[in-house]
Amino acid sequence: MSDLGKRMFFVIGAPRSGTTLLMRMLNVHPEIATRPEPHLITPLAHLGYYAHVDKAPYDPFQAHEAAKAFVSELPNGEADYLDALRAYADTLYGRMLEPTGKRYFLDKTPAYALVLPFLVKLYPDAVFVVLTRHPFAIFSSYAKSFFDDDWDAALRFNPVLERYVPAMARFLRDRPVKRLVHVPYEELVTNPETHLRRICEAADLPYLPEMIDYGEKAVEGKGLGDPIGVKEHSRPTTASIHKWAKGVAGNDGRMNLLERSIALVPEEDLAVWGYSRESLWEPIQQVAPEAAAKAQEKQKKRWDRHHLERRALVVVRRDIHRSLLGRMLKRARFFLDVLLRE
Repeated sequence: MSDLGKRMFFVIGAPRSGTTLLMRMLNVHPEIATRPEPHLITPLAHLGYYAHVDKAPYDPFQAHEAAKAFVSELPNGEADYLDALRAYADTLYGRMLEPTGKRYFLDKTPAYALVLPFLVKLYPDAVFVVLTRHPFAIFSSYAKSFFDDDWDAALRFNPVLERYVPAMARFLRDRPVKRLVHVPYEELVTNPETHLRRICEAADLPYLPEMIDYGEKAVEGKGLGDPIGVKEHSRPTTASIHKWAKGVAGNDGRMNLLERSIALVPEEDLAVWGYSRESLWEPIQQVAPEAAAKAQEKQKKRWDRHHLERRALVVVRRDIHRSLLGRMLKRARFFLDVLLRE
């Protein structure tokens, strides 16, 4: 096992769950280095041995079977395979971390929540901070940020709740790593000191009050993440805890969509996140009708570069899903590629 494994720090959370906020607060600590969402682990998890990608430009099924057979004949089997993958990740993480002189490298990539069993095999000694948030708040923010508030398009493209809630609940329930901290977003923004102290204790780092007032200290480097909302505040705020509910109350279409989506999430997984199926609706039930109407009137489209790009992506994604011919052609091309490779 590599020494770097004890110096890795992963913030795990669904898209739009507050992971960028937490990353910015931890970024203030002089012993933590980070970069915006490097996405190094996700591709490694789908190289063939553990999982595959059914839209890869090669035959993923053959790759999966071949990798399994090859690894089975290595002297140490799966352990040798993990050593090879770890060497790749160690090289990239280590060479980014070493020039900083800091103790930890923090990777905050939401997609890692969907490959947690693999990530644990790769870095079992790392610090894992799992950030959960009200599931409806997550989906509302996801649809608004990436699909221009087109909830149907967002659900078709990525059923976020169905995918992320069970995956993260399983991880929290099984607790397969020693250094694991579960932080509810609503508690983090209400009482940040308590949870930052818990995180620092798990990482054997001193707590620093300035992590709360992270101010204008930006995360260095290029990458993915939230380029808009994260710049609106310089410290945690409770304003966003139930703000989403005003955009749902009185909107039958959104209420029905959330009901369909959450129905696919097991009750026991919701409980790990701190909710029952009934309690999820309480913030919406508490919204006054006039407040809901006012919120809907204030919903205006923003025309900065980020939102224009997102709007264009919505059109592309919507066309892909609605075009039967497009889907048929893509599927036919996939099978033809497989036949030609054979």
